[in-house]
Amino acid sequence: MEREKKISVFLIVLMLMSVFLPAQGKVTAETERAAQFHSEIGVQLRERLWPEKIARFQYKSGYAFEYPDAVRGIYVTGNSAGGARFNNLVDFIDSTDLNAMVIDIKDDFGNLTYSVDKDSPYYDISKHMIKEPEKMMKTLEEKQIYPIARIVVFKDSVLAEKKPEWSFEENAKVWKNNRNEAFVNPFLKDVWDYNIAIAEEAAKLGFKEIQFDYVRFPEGFEKRDEVLKYDVGEYAEGEDNIQKRVDAVTDFVTYAKERLSLYDVDVSVDIFGYTATLPEAPGIGQNFSRISENVDVISSMIYPSHWTSYFGIDKPDLHPYELVCEYAKLENAKLAEMKKPPTSRPWIQDFTASYLGQGNYIPYGVQEVEAQIRALYDHNIDEFLLWNAGNTYTEGVNYLLK
Repeated sequence: MEREKKISVFLIVLMLMSVFLPAQGKVTAETERAAQFHSEIGVQLRERLWPEKIARFQYKSGYAFEYPDAVRGIYVTGNSAGGARFNNLVDFIDSTDLNAMVIDIKDDFGNLTYSVDKDSPYYDISKHMIKEPEKMMKTLEEKQIYPIARIVVFKDSVLAEKKPEWSFEENAKVWKNNRNEAFVNPFLKDVWDYNIAIAEEAAKLGFKEIQFDYVRFPEGFEKRDEVLKYDVGEYAEGEDNIQKRVDAVTDFVTYAKERLSLYDVDVSVDIFGYTATLPEAPGIGQNFSRISENVDVISSMIYPSHWTSYFGIDKPDLHPYELVCEYAKLENAKLAEMKKPPTSRPWIQDFTASYLGQGNYIPYGVQEVEAQIRALYDHNIDEFLLWNAGNTYTEGVNYLLK
């Protein structure tokens, strides 16, 4: 018993050192080894201590944010969060029943969106969009707007160009999709650690939730997996390529949640809505159930415009209520199979998908946004996030239809 106490104290001290004494300057081999050791002993620590004891040692940012009755949020880019539009969006939330912001911290290109000190290992990827992150957090605290940090994980052109060996290569060049976007390799633990370290910095800033996006392989990867050159890391042996991809993506989520357990944050993952309709998505490596079992919140992207003829609905963008109803039934059934299901908080559509072409879309306004919300409420899903890439949200929506 005495030996167990000494081991627990030793583990706590090591974990607290890594949390409260961040490394200065560039990351060294020693700090990388320390980070690896940190993650390994995390499992031991959680096995030896009760959850309430772990909570006593969690990093505290100093901000006081309360979890809302139900999260109802909007997406905010780094430019919006760091510019004049931020105050407009704060006022918009303040005047409605919305209560949360999902703010880009690592964006779709791999850039850090907020300013860091010159001696930070992330200075070279910072675009300084949010020049005063502390001021932003204080405003969110004052208004009690629940802060969620969005971190784009495996879509990362910046890191892929910097570290081609962490990416996918074709003809001795970093492979890019038809949108000229590069991905980094979900098989590699170095890539995991890189992203989780940024997530830890977001937690230290005061964010209450880390939302990981693009937690997947590139779309259509099953057609390229034997063409592209890439390292499979520790996944060389065993199962077929589909299962290897599913395992890698799931293992990242599990590992990230473990690493973030000492930061008093929830962990959420954005996931394609269609993954709930399949046992698993063969190319991208997303298994809805396995990911959901390892997060606090699951956020399926269920924009009606993003579906083809699903659920027997032709041209889903024309039928927002019906589409969301059918999806909600399916997701509820999936989550009901789990012992401890996460909170469901889908992304819904607050934009007009004119790119679908005449006859395939309708303008989205108050009626269409409320139709999606009503469908969620009708199926006992109380939380949601609004997506508009330009951060221009519909005025006059009733977000509490119940």
